[in-house]
Amino acid sequence: MENTKRTEIEAAIFRRLLEHLDSRKDVQNIELMNLAGFCRNCLAKWYTAAAQEQGESINYDQAREIIYGMPYDQWKEKHQTPASPEQLATFEKNH
Repeated sequence: MENTKRTEIEAAIFRRLLEHLDSRKDVQNIELMNLAGFCRNCLAKWYTAAAQEQGESINYDQAREIIYGMPYDQWKEKHQTPASPEQLATFEKNH
């Protein structure tokens, strides 16, 4: 497979992942971290790092807006719920 086609496929998969996460706002970041070891914020950090590797200047807040589809503070206010003691304990044990 040529590199351009591979990049196009990977980009399509990434967009699909973002669409899926957007459709599952009920899934909290702590749940993602506890089950998969990454969350929406991790994606934003990876996005920022990849952009910098390509010579682009995208800061963490800009990347989070791309990942969340809105400013992070707005998403947090609308969709984030407090973590349960069990979720926090699992997070602390794993990280």
